[in-house]
Amino acid sequence: MSPEILRLIVQATADTVLMVAIAAGLGTLLGLPLGVFLATSRRGELFASPIANGLLGAVVNATRSTPFIILVVAIIPFTRLIAGTSIGTTAAIVPLTVASIPFIARLIEGAIREVDQGLVEAARAMGASPLQIVGKVLVPEALPAIVLGLTLALVSLLGFSAMVGAVGGGGLGDLGIRYGYQRFMPDVMAAVVAVLIILVQTVQSLGDRLARRLNKRLRQA
Repeated sequence: MSPEILRLIVQATADTVLMVAIAAGLGTLLGLPLGVFLATSRRGELFASPIANGLLGAVVNATRSTPFIILVVAIIPFTRLIAGTSIGTTAAIVPLTVASIPFIARLIEGAIREVDQGLVEAARAMGASPLQIVGKVLVPEALPAIVLGLTLALVSLLGFSAMVGAVGGGGLGDLGIRYGYQRFMPDVMAAVVAVLIILVQTVQSLGDRLARRLNKRLRQA
């Protein structure tokens, strides 16, 4: 493998890490409050608003049920509006973020709903406000599950980032298609797959380790 190809692999890896990190950060920033609201807004819950819950839930389900590659193409006008272009690493961040928000929201919702409702009732009995219950009971208690959920989201985004290469999204997927497939260079394709596997294993291992530490702290508290 030539030095030029190695340079391309390093650059594509950096582009993939960048787009996934930004998309995950934005997705968490928007998906976390959305997930908390979905978990606490059914009838009789902390922020009871069944109509808003149903509408938001429908939007989240519709976005999640759309295949990612179709979503990428469908929101090209929106991507151009935000990024000024529909190709390249910067443009790829837009569909990755749009896809990550509902996914993360559902993961957060599931983690919050796993918290023992007895803790919520105890906090209510002590006069805690709904926001205090969320900030001091629900989120801290659900933190290990939230970390595992975000780890899953990161792994999924790595897979999605490879898909955007099919439409000129940059990163490892684009490199694998342009060189490994179109130019018949199986060594490049193998290298791209190997790097993606290493990235996934690294993210999964770090996420699992952090979740275990948080779980131990909760048990000791």
